[in-house]
Amino acid sequence: MIRLAENRYGKHRVRVVRVKRDRPVHSFEEWNVEVLLTGDFLDCFEEGDNARIMATDSMKNTVYSLAKDTGATTIEEFALELSGYLIATNPQIDSATVNVTGVPWSHLTVGGIAAPSAFAKDGGEVETTTVRRERAAVTVLSGLDNLVIMKTANSGFEGFLRDVHTTLPETADRLFGTALRAQWNYISDEVDFATARRTTRDVLLTVFAEHESRSVQHTLYAMAKAALESHAAIDEMTLTMPNKHCLLVDLSRFGKTNKNEIFVPTEEPYGYIEATIRRED
Repeated sequence: MIRLAENRYGKHRVRVVRVKRDRPVHSFEEWNVEVLLTGDFLDCFEEGDNARIMATDSMKNTVYSLAKDTGATTIEEFALELSGYLIATNPQIDSATVNVTGVPWSHLTVGGIAAPSAFAKDGGEVETTTVRRERAAVTVLSGLDNLVIMKTANSGFEGFLRDVHTTLPETADRLFGTALRAQWNYISDEVDFATARRTTRDVLLTVFAEHESRSVQHTLYAMAKAALESHAAIDEMTLTMPNKHCLLVDLSRFGKTNKNEIFVPTEEPYGYIEATIRRED
């Protein structure tokens, strides 16, 4: 017996720029949208019957059309609206998952004043959300990715397991850099997403900056714990913190002492630390 198991299909990398010009200070938003559908598509796979298949090109056009008319001010609100539209207009669909990545842009500053219609892209950090909508339920998972952060004090790594292959020296004073990826799960789809995102990000960065770190794991847990404690609408958080290593340069051959001042950044190999922290209830 051979049968169709799990399957889904959709449209990837639907890139949208939305500009609002109906105000003195313009807004500029860049989104990358992904749509994935599950449902009653058996006849398409087994018989080649496309009667229940929404073309992925139609998904792309739906994104553009809703982006024009939407009143959404956050990527979460837009993903909820898009997934709701797809479910409501396609009875053959069991679930619609919408992933949206937001690329932050900010107004250029000229003479200390924000230019009303000129913008600059803000580094490599992106905002993320995944909305999965079924007929009877909806989940919202938001986050951020590639937030590159570094601290030059209050970080060490000592007392770790040593064996015949250990060459890494212990240190109470090292650089601690990472490209943070965070994802958090909302307990409801009725949340002030803009405020929740802003406060969650602020808490994560505050703890990172102030925590007396004994390891990446130690600081990761402190960051996630503080974020969960600060926002009751979040019940679970996953943080990924790969090391951005900076290796101390040996200057002794030049007759100089290097007291944690000159380093060489390296890309790979690198440590990879990830954990999920959730409320017990």
